[in-house]
Amino acid sequence: MRVTVQYIPLNKLKPDLSVKMTQNIQKLRSLMADCMHLIAVKKNKKNGQYIIVSGHDRFEYLRKHTNKKYVPCIVDENKVSSGLKTLIHRFPEIAPEQMVPTSWAIIRAYLKQDPRFRQLSYHQQLKVLLLAIRYKKTVIRSMKTLVEELVSK
Repeated sequence: MRVTVQYIPLNKLKPDLSVKMTQNIQKLRSLMADCMHLIAVKKNKKNGQYIIVSGHDRFEYLRKHTNKKYVPCIVDENKVSSGLKTLIHRFPEIAPEQMVPTSWAIIRAYLKQDPRFRQLSYHQQLKVLLLAIRYKKTVIRSMKTLVEELVSK
């Protein structure tokens, strides 16, 4: 794994929630545990911007509450990848075992239909994802309630 630390203009950073969780990304995230003020990024070869892999909260804070133009980043020089599992790994509040195939299908379909999701803050995105995860429980509860009503008649 080849990484460098660079100062990158904030306007060249772009959050991407669909980065695929690979072994390199996991190593990059473990490096981030030791580097509290760095943002882990991957270079997007298409447009020259950088995709944030870890440090979304730091990015949001720097963008909204400081006047900094450059940010220290750990840059992963390997191939850019994307995937739904990385989106879920970004949210430690969501345990992967909570994710049933129905939840994955709901999230996948939603992300294809609504690109505005990427514009939401971390907490707003979490709320949206939790709807998909809890969807199964909500449907089962509704079905049980209906059966109870029908049996009691």
